[in-house]
Amino acid sequence: MNYYPYDDGRNHQQLAWHETLELHELAAFQTNGLIQFKKAVRKIQDRELKNLYLEAIEGIQGNLTELLSFYEYGPYPEGQHEVRNDESAFFSGSLLGFTKTSVRSYATAITETATPSLHEIFNRHLQKAINLHYKVFTYMYRKGYYPAYDLTTLRMNDVKNAKKALNMPY
Repeated sequence: MNYYPYDDGRNHQQLAWHETLELHELAAFQTNGLIQFKKAVRKIQDRELKNLYLEAIEGIQGNLTELLSFYEYGPYPEGQHEVRNDESAFFSGSLLGFTKTSVRSYATAITETATPSLHEIFNRHLQKAINLHYKVFTYMYRKGYYPAYDLTTLRMNDVKNAKKALNMPY
């Protein structure tokens, strides 16, 4: 399927910055999940659970294919880029996604908490999640796994990783 950006008569030729960043977040999250599920599905013996994994894999592959079609409308130059096969990049990306989800989950939970002692525990856990997220991000940035200040390279990595995940056997 080929998509074209919203046309309101002003002839937009690229994505807005805020949606470009959301696109990156979703593509990276879906890519990490796809790789994890494809690695795990081989080990699953329960047929019903295996079928659920296969359904998730097929769904995520469709999602990534659609998301990748929008990359041409953002700051993504054509051409070659370095391909790095480093498991540490994948594992640290998975950990970063987990910590980010933890921060969001604890922040939401705190807004729903009326019991002071539980609020205190959630707050303490939130602070630990924030600190771990920062450490993981800093590690990834230092290693070159997360070029946070270079949107073009970040998006190039998204496409490379998503294509790798889509082509990965399972």
